[in-house]
Amino acid sequence: MSSQSILIGLLVLSLLPSFEGRYALVLGILSGVDPALSMLIATFSVLFLSTILPLVFPKIDNLMVWMLKSRKRIPVKIASAYFWRIKNLRLKVKPYLSKYGIPSLIFFVALPVPSSGVWTGALLAYLFGMDKIKSFLTLLIGGVASNLITFTLVTLGFQLPLPEVWKLF
Repeated sequence: MSSQSILIGLLVLSLLPSFEGRYALVLGILSGVDPALSMLIATFSVLFLSTILPLVFPKIDNLMVWMLKSRKRIPVKIASAYFWRIKNLRLKVKPYLSKYGIPSLIFFVALPVPSSGVWTGALLAYLFGMDKIKSFLTLLIGGVASNLITFTLVTLGFQLPLPEVWKLF
């Protein structure tokens, strides 16, 4: 595999929900890509996702409004349940979000473990009703911190568990 295709593969993987930058970073280093270049790709993906996801997730509301307007029984029930859940979730979470919100979400995104990260953090920020600027900053800081933690662990020689899909590379 050429070095150019490895770099493109790393960039694509770094944008996927299950990989994100932190795992693409490890894969890049293990594939022989310069660690600084792997870190640059991972950081670019965090910047891109932190910018785009807070703009994309609110589009879910547009879809649900469209479903409500369809006047078909099942879509209306789904959309009504969605809006009811979102409203109640935001009411329950609001006191905690105002007290712990940004630092706790940064910590969550920064944890280099499966099911945390920029994608999940963006969804949580949206569900909690966090504004786009705070979401962006939270995701960016947490994502870059996750990359730095992963980069440090890998360069210090820690063995990180790799998903089965990595055997393809």
